[in-house]
Amino acid sequence: MNSLNGHLRFNTLLCALLALTLMTMGVTTGAAAQSQGSTLPTIGGTGGGLIAGQQEADIGRQVLVSLRRSAPQITDPLVYDYLGAILYRLVPSAPLQNRDLTLALIDDPAINAFAVPGGIVGVNGGLFLFARTEQQFASVLAHELAHLSQRHFARRLEQQQTSTPLTIAGLIAGIVLTAVTQSDIGIAAIAGTQALAIQNMLEYSRANEQEADRVGLDILANAGLDPRGMPEMFEIMTRQNRLQGNRVPEYLSTHPLTQSRVADTQNRAEQYPLVRIEDSPEYHLIRARLQVHYAASAAAAIDSFQAALTEPKNAGPNDNTNITAIRYGLAVAYIEDGQYAEAETLLNQLLLANPGRITFQVTLAQSLIAAKRLTEARALLVRALARNPGNYPITHTLAQLELASDNGAAAAELLSQLARSKPQQEHLWFQLAEAEGMARNIVGVHRARAEYDALMGDLESAQRQLRQAQEKLTAGSPMRQIVTERLSAITADLNVRRNG
Repeated sequence: MNSLNGHLRFNTLLCALLALTLMTMGVTTGAAAQSQGSTLPTIGGTGGGLIAGQQEADIGRQVLVSLRRSAPQITDPLVYDYLGAILYRLVPSAPLQNRDLTLALIDDPAINAFAVPGGIVGVNGGLFLFARTEQQFASVLAHELAHLSQRHFARRLEQQQTSTPLTIAGLIAGIVLTAVTQSDIGIAAIAGTQALAIQNMLEYSRANEQEADRVGLDILANAGLDPRGMPEMFEIMTRQNRLQGNRVPEYLSTHPLTQSRVADTQNRAEQYPLVRIEDSPEYHLIRARLQVHYAASAAAAIDSFQAALTEPKNAGPNDNTNITAIRYGLAVAYIEDGQYAEAETLLNQLLLANPGRITFQVTLAQSLIAAKRLTEARALLVRALARNPGNYPITHTLAQLELASDNGAAAAELLSQLARSKPQQEHLWFQLAEAEGMARNIVGVHRARAEYDALMGDLESAQRQLRQAQEKLTAGSPMRQIVTERLSAITADLNVRRNG
């Protein structure tokens, strides 16, 4: 009961926040939304209309701000790196006008994924739990990319030529709510008498879904993945729907799934050439990692993976993908349970059979760091980074090690590289501010904190941070010029918001 009440309070908070931010940006039938200075792209579709061009980017930007403020997110670099890799395997095959997307990885065990104008693609961690194969997992992403490419969401908004700003704001809020919660109570709380109209708009039409299915199947096939993963995933969702009884899985609340649609997708998938496509081992490693994350306890995860190893189908002599993933999951569970020696034994065995695999190296380093064996962890990560320059999980883990070692300057250098390459990842800027403080670089603290505040939608605080950095710099110095230019950009965005 406490969990349910928590969900309801969270839903109401998020919906209110989204409604407020979207009302502030002025999403109306005749005016463009206000910009906050981000460089998110305009995506998909052709033509103008109510929601198009810069306005789509503004919607996406506001959705991101709201997610950062209110939705729990997974910042695990291994999970994020895999998700980026599979998404950008699909993107070249998607008919998007702009393929520069922004990821949101929501820490929720339910099945869900979403895509909204502005190139925002969100995935619940729970999708990994329910998709047993990479083909099934990729099919959900392909389906969402298809919605983006066909501008289904934007086109539905454009049909509401007489909608009030509140209706549009509530609609956006409802769409994002499906990414982070299992209830739509927040929609009713904010929209009042317009709740029914908003709820009707939340659902993609059957025609939209059929079109997204067809386009998604093509995306999968052209990306070298198996289109049959889509009807398989639909079957999983259908079974989950039956198990949940009257409580419809959140993904199906906005993507209505009928038996005829499942059958139609199955028939269409069978028309593609039958080619055996193996899952990448990495998918199953990341899936095992998240199984530990969502387990009731580390001990329960250990029991589950140990039992899986003794199952007849997994007890053969071949160290195949399934056994490797189970053993890896067991190692991760050992780390969570503080059994570092057991974890390191398993991970060293896995590395012996799979030399150089980054996931095993990073996880071994994480175990060593947790066990306070920082010198060994540093040597491992430095060697790995030399072989894989710029790798995100390795660099991020090394930065965490330097923070744990009170080596702020080294951590700041690494985190600065990551923040520049992934500027939309707010937690990197937050950690960079911490590292700069440890290194006693006060200007660096203010600059990093300003970027974090801007991503969180607090432009006033970002402005104050940059002014404080400016005051500490010598007039005419190159760094003061950089800070002054960034301050001007933030101030301009703040003025637009205030005057909007």
